[in-house]
Amino acid sequence: MKTFLSPKDVYKSIWRWHFYAGMIFAPLLILLAITGTIYLFKPQIESVLYKNYYYIPKETQELTPSELIANVKHRYPSATITRYKPSDAANRSTEVGIVWNNKAYTVFINPYNGSILGKLADESRLMNIVVKLHGEIMAGTIGDRLVELAACWAIILLVTGLYLWWPRNRSLYGIIKIRLHAGKRAMWKDFHSIVAIWLSAFILLLIITGLPWAGFMGDKINRIATATQSGYPSGLWDGNIPESSIPTKSVAKVPWAAENMPVPQSQENGPAALPVEKIIEIAKERNVHPGFEVNFPEGEKGVYTVSVFPTLPQDQATLHIDQYSGKVLADLRFKDYGWMAKWIEIGIALHEGRYFGLFNQILGLIACLGLIFIAYSGVVMWWKRRPQGKLGTPPAPQNKKAMRVVTALIVILGIAMPLVALSLAAALIFDWLIIRRIPKLHAWFS
Repeated sequence: MKTFLSPKDVYKSIWRWHFYAGMIFAPLLILLAITGTIYLFKPQIESVLYKNYYYIPKETQELTPSELIANVKHRYPSATITRYKPSDAANRSTEVGIVWNNKAYTVFINPYNGSILGKLADESRLMNIVVKLHGEIMAGTIGDRLVELAACWAIILLVTGLYLWWPRNRSLYGIIKIRLHAGKRAMWKDFHSIVAIWLSAFILLLIITGLPWAGFMGDKINRIATATQSGYPSGLWDGNIPESSIPTKSVAKVPWAAENMPVPQSQENGPAALPVEKIIEIAKERNVHPGFEVNFPEGEKGVYTVSVFPTLPQDQATLHIDQYSGKVLADLRFKDYGWMAKWIEIGIALHEGRYFGLFNQILGLIACLGLIFIAYSGVVMWWKRRPQGKLGTPPAPQNKKAMRVVTALIVILGIAMPLVALSLAAALIFDWLIIRRIPKLHAWFS
């Protein structure tokens, strides 16, 4: 009886976990790669799709924001104005956010003559649909968790795949050699391995930089960053200013680092809120990067929130401004972020293809196309080796201890990714309670 773990048994154990994870998550990984590819080219795609809303002839004299908002109110008298985005180029329209008939819209208006170019429902814009598919497969919290689970298991797939490919007593020539004449299965295996090896670093970067946006793990990362002062710093405003329990992400779309920053409260000292012109003036005086958006106060104690998502995270800004006095209650910039928030914001910019412009987009495209091919080729390899009437699971190791040890290693890896540990526990329980107790099912999985 064997009392040690042979390399062959370890190999078989890792191959089985690699197979199961690959077969289960391949469809989701392909969907993530496709939607990620589309989002990478958001600026180019939206410029074509919405050119009649975005672009206008250049003129010289603009109307005031209040005049433009009045035009929007005249067209949609029952609407509530929620945000205002000034034109950031001579040929770009101004955007006004409204809630009309319980639905959020963006109204596009010519800043020179006040003519309304049209409106788009926020939920029906292509990139918003792509984001919901990419982040939660249009299934809310459950979808978010599935996407996060797929991303975490993709990391394990890369690690186990590297182990399975490693040439051991053979030459590293395998990173470029494709056996074109050794049969289709061998050819597909080489393509699968070589593409994965060459692109593993890029794919891993995409996965890791996307995790801060995940619902479960992202929230934990944000809380850790906040608790360790490596996210947004405390003491951004005077301690005498009332602070609400509302996070900034609830009142405006803001950078990741500012999402959990508590929203301060306005102190009532005037008959009415300041006009948006004054807020725009304050933002410009503070050198907020062009392209910023002004979010209107919610309630008597609400604040104006100014936020901007420029190409470089170093130009990000989130401001809270008292709606009555115009006092800047908080002004959060990249330089104020903790070390973790800085790296995460840079990672998000890389993930979205913004950091290096077109070159960043092309690198992201290559990684996404590679991920699609890796997932697809893995399914093809399985299909070609699948025996009739069985799932075609890789053979189990003769030494059962090997499977337990490898499983334990994956559990340890899963400690950093809690959803992996939970899914692994669910798989083992399913195997013990159902698969092993139903002979036909056990034979099919064997």
